[in-house]
Amino acid sequence: MTEGIIHLANHSMLSALPAGWVGEILDEELVASPRLTPAQTRAAFMLGVELGEQLDKRRGGSGRWCFLRAPELRLGHDVLVPDVAGWRRERVASPIDPDVPFLTLAPDWVCEVIAPTTAALDRTRKLPLYARQGVSHVWLVDPVARTLETYQRVKRGWLLTGCYESDALVRAEPFSSAPVELESLWLPESSVVGDHSLFATAP
Repeated sequence: MTEGIIHLANHSMLSALPAGWVGEILDEELVASPRLTPAQTRAAFMLGVELGEQLDKRRGGSGRWCFLRAPELRLGHDVLVPDVAGWRRERVASPIDPDVPFLTLAPDWVCEVIAPTTAALDRTRKLPLYARQGVSHVWLVDPVARTLETYQRVKRGWLLTGCYESDALVRAEPFSSAPVELESLWLPESSVVGDHSLFATAP
């Protein structure tokens, strides 16, 4: 079987995954991960809100960036689905085609919201691929530990440029002009998954 046929077969396998799973192709290997937990979903959503309101024109910001939640990126033979991704506006020469379900332009920045079941995948498999595809910055958010790690691509891989926790006010590259209130990313500590009081503050 030729390399091209393997590549196409893996693409068809992505849509065959059962509901509740996200498929990626890493070095031509199909990898399936469970969908985000409520804590992860909250972190990814709120990070997009925090950055989008300041930097994405559609959210009333400066318009210097375009952000997407969980885009499918087809970069060479790799298919990656970061939890949040951002492109500098000057690199997006034309509007994104709403009818195409994937993108082929590598982001300038990605964020992965890690969990115990996906931490090794994000750190050991996906980080090297992001570097290889030319992504300049990666953030790793851990909603359980309530931490943020920021990385910048250098010649030999990734340089850890910052570690933040709890309720820190983060000013980190590539968004040093857009402070992020880290506390806004976390679910309230009293939240009970599956209960109607998950986001409630009063009876």
